[in-house]
Amino acid sequence: MAVVSATDGSPPTAYGDIIIVGGGCYGSYYVRQLRRAREAGALTWARLLVVDRNAECQVAGDAAGLTLVTREWGSFFAEYLGAAAARASAADAATPEDAIVPSPLMPHLMAQWVVARARARWPGRMMRMAPLAAAVDVPWQRAGDDGSHYVSFATWECPINCVEPRTCPHTRGPRAWSLPPTLRAFVETERLRGRRIDGPAVFHCVHRAFGVGMFGVREVLAADALVAQVAAGRAAEVLVGTVSHCHGALTVLELAAP
Repeated sequence: MAVVSATDGSPPTAYGDIIIVGGGCYGSYYVRQLRRAREAGALTWARLLVVDRNAECQVAGDAAGLTLVTREWGSFFAEYLGAAAARASAADAATPEDAIVPSPLMPHLMAQWVVARARARWPGRMMRMAPLAAAVDVPWQRAGDDGSHYVSFATWECPINCVEPRTCPHTRGPRAWSLPPTLRAFVETERLRGRRIDGPAVFHCVHRAFGVGMFGVREVLAADALVAQVAAGRAAEVLVGTVSHCHGALTVLELAAP
């Protein structure tokens, strides 16, 4: 979805739920920016949820017009996304989109949910979060302790409020890179090498308005559906990524044959 401007005459983009991961300094910044976006007529929402385990987090000091959910992130998304998946088949295509605003410091929560769903779907089946067997075509990457693989087109530190414009603020040249097509090329190359890998299932964090990046809940549900489809009767590897144009966290879900 394109970034919405309040000055271009477009109607505001309507969301159902907007879920902000974390109520600390990043979360409070996103709350401020979303409020400004709504005041400017760029977007609207039915519910604004901020999820943090600390009831006295920074957002709690100014919680007007939002719901502070005091829970662990994983526990919240297990319930929220599970309920969303249960009603997805009956959802109206015209229903406003629910969106998630990730934190730069969060673990790979969406991949963890997809893995947990696979474990619940096929109890006793061997599966793991596997390391990448080959490098992605990016200038910086590193394996994490949790089985995730972190990648970036930036070899410098980017500001939190960068909206990844067509002209990179750091290089001052055109931003000729984007992770979603890079991951599709990675998967295609691996297939040509004989590896049976599916995906990528990508949650693309796009800056929607006033510097706030989001991805849709529908993208997460689609990743779960992809795993259910491709791994139902065979061994499978599925590449799952939460990415922006410039940065990302990747996980390979490896499932043994049933």
